Amino acid sequence: MDSMEQALNKIASASKDEQLKTDLDGFKDLFKRYLDKTEAPLLWENIQKLPEDAILDSSTFETIEDKSVIKEFLGKLVVIKLNGGLGTTMGCTGPKSVIPVRNGLTFLDLTLQQIEHLNEEYGVSVPLVLMNSFNTHDDTTKVLEKYITSTAHLYIFNQSCHPRINAESLLPVPTTGDVQSNLEAWTPPGHGDFYVSFKNSGLLEKFISEQKEYCFVSNIDNLGATVDINIANYLMNPCKSTPTHEFIMEFTDKTRADVKGGTLIKYEDKLRILEIAQVPKDHVEDFKSVKLFKYFNTNNLWLKLDALKRVMDADALRLEIIPNGKSLKDGTKVVQLETIIGAGMKFFENAVGIKVPRSRFLPVKKCSDLLLVMSNLYELQHGSLMVSPERMFPGLPAIKLGDEHFSKVKDFLARFSSIPDILELDHLTVIGDVTFGKEASLRGTVIIIANKGNVIEIPRGAILENKIITGNLAMIDY
Repeated sequence: MDSMEQALNKIASASKDEQLKTDLDGFKDLFKRYLDKTEAPLLWENIQKLPEDAILDSSTFETIEDKSVIKEFLGKLVVIKLNGGLGTTMGCTGPKSVIPVRNGLTFLDLTLQQIEHLNEEYGVSVPLVLMNSFNTHDDTTKVLEKYITSTAHLYIFNQSCHPRINAESLLPVPTTGDVQSNLEAWTPPGHGDFYVSFKNSGLLEKFISEQKEYCFVSNIDNLGATVDINIANYLMNPCKSTPTHEFIMEFTDKTRADVKGGTLIKYEDKLRILEIAQVPKDHVEDFKSVKLFKYFNTNNLWLKLDALKRVMDADALRLEIIPNGKSLKDGTKVVQLETIIGAGMKFFENAVGIKVPRSRFLPVKKCSDLLLVMSNLYELQHGSLMVSPERMFPGLPAIKLGDEHFSKVKDFLARFSSIPDILELDHLTVIGDVTFGKEASLRGTVIIIANKGNVIEIPRGAILENKIITGNLAMIDY
């Protein structure tokens, strides 16, 4: 620890960035906890059975239509979007939030439309807050210039900037405090950093002074994470919520695609989020079991602001540290220390989970997700995506697109003259050099595989229903 502290002090003393110095102080604490390993590892056998009241069902909440009541509790709400991620996994540069996802509109565009409509509909002024990272701050700030006339009140703050650690020497990778000159040496420490960065920004105190009571926090790439009026009413109307819930995480039923996602457990008599990275290796398959763990963490949460201030003022928030191993471009093995926002659950009173419809979890992590949200499976209403009423089957299609030709947005878009009609699609697998002509229609189960060196071109107007296509086909007759 002494060597690390000396290196960090040298970086801080040479830097004129006061915020970076604050961030490095926070990192020192995190690193010390990482070295000390004083926090006992999770013991699988000590996981307790979830009590029946651990998960509330949002479908049982009262439906509110009185606009005067809605206006009252929306006036106490703040919406926060986690906007620290880049679009590199989808082959894009810059913030993920500026990737066009629907009709040329970006995640940020759609989010602004949602908030503007909410404020106009109910005559309120719900603020929108973006938590950026050092990777996304500058580009996001430039993009926000076009929203200068927006009716939404916009705020931004940055999450912390922490050094990556050399896995061999356990010293910081950067040697100076000039972050921009060596971006690879620094990392945002996970979305669990929200708590300390939000407090340090001064926005927590500001919103409390303005009589705000709750914040709704979600990932900006989750297009299903809109403000739910009935959940907000349940939390902020004291006649409907007793006792007061300080921390509320939204969960939905786990599917085969979600087996690696976080879930809700009871441990040491506290509800908490369990992530796969925290699971002992010999119990990973148990963790993936839908029978044992039926709910999946959407990372949508509602948090009581004065409770957050109380916990932060008491320095009581000690989130589990998740070491994440990486390799730099030169091959150097590094470790970045991360925390997750859901880990804060056990530090708040009357924390609870809420079961929500799958429609509230609609992230775009890959181009297969992009195909879904760009298609006629969804209709766009005031920035929100709604499943088309013409969809006759429950659930969403399972889509698998090959990494070589479809993993990057630019390549993905080049392979579709227009997005196919997938209203009646159940399953789609596309692997290899495959292109789609305009106005194609995919129904049932469709599997298209072009082996290496082969090309498959789906012609204009093709209707594929329960088809398996392989080989080297430039034209198919139907």
